[in-house]
Amino acid sequence: MEKEIFTLEDAHRLDDLTVMQYAIPVIVLSVVVEWLVGIYKKRNYYHKTEFVSALTIGAVNAALGSLLKVWLFAASLYIYNLVPWAIPRSWWGFVVCFVAVDFCRYWAHRIAHEQRFWWATHVTHHSSERMNFSVSFRTSWTQHIKFIFFLPVPLLGIDPFTFFICHQVAVLYQFFVHTELVKKLPAPIEYIFVTPSHHCVHHGTNARYIDKNYGSTLIIWDRMFGTFVPEEEKPIYGLTKPVTSFNPVYLVFHEWVDLCKDLRHVRSVGEVFRLLFCPPGAVVTEHQRLRLAQQQPKQVPAVEGDVETLYQQPADTANVV
Repeated sequence: MEKEIFTLEDAHRLDDLTVMQYAIPVIVLSVVVEWLVGIYKKRNYYHKTEFVSALTIGAVNAALGSLLKVWLFAASLYIYNLVPWAIPRSWWGFVVCFVAVDFCRYWAHRIAHEQRFWWATHVTHHSSERMNFSVSFRTSWTQHIKFIFFLPVPLLGIDPFTFFICHQVAVLYQFFVHTELVKKLPAPIEYIFVTPSHHCVHHGTNARYIDKNYGSTLIIWDRMFGTFVPEEEKPIYGLTKPVTSFNPVYLVFHEWVDLCKDLRHVRSVGEVFRLLFCPPGAVVTEHQRLRLAQQQPKQVPAVEGDVETLYQQPADTANVV
């Protein structure tokens, strides 16, 4: 079968493949039901101001996604057309694509916790001290640069339309794991798929929960790469150093601002690299070390030049260094 080649003129077909618009009624209903259950159970699932903030962040993100859709399509189209092979648009082709997308999502998510530059694109999502469906709306406006982690998908010969559909399904699935209403599911489901219980762990700041359960749809990647932890104690949500604002702009950019402030004090290219790609909370520059000496003198690294991570993810480095 000869490989089908696409052009930018085919981008208009993306509008016919958008599934998220059909999911909106289900999403709205889910939020309303969760809110009503919270009232009935006298549980503080939602905070009014925080909910409005999450909606604002989500709305801006959706608008950005629409604006960038053609550009991201063009990037994947270019790579797909470049490689000489192709995976057929068949049922098994969609399975291969979905698994590939999920694998990329695992590593994109994990790296976003392990390197400060990428953490700045993700910290917004972890800043809530509650777990509810609206938390899924709190995705940074700068998260779209993580598209580079998905370039292996078109490299496999997966066409951009199949890629687009599978990525939408993966994003939609993520909405439904942001809730405390669903407890643990039957063991076979818990073993293979990401469940609300798994994702509640991921958002927890409990010592044993930090940097765990990165999976998007499949939890098998965490089991394979040693980042899986089952829910055994109630998660404490948020950041190890909580943010004190519901301002959407602050929630999206506060870590970028602090990263830029720290970059002003670097003394070498090596320090720039370590500041960007060491874990959040790593003490890299002398400026950070001096600030830490004033705040937490007992935790200052003894040897100058060391890179020491004082806090693990998820951490608000704006309050750490």
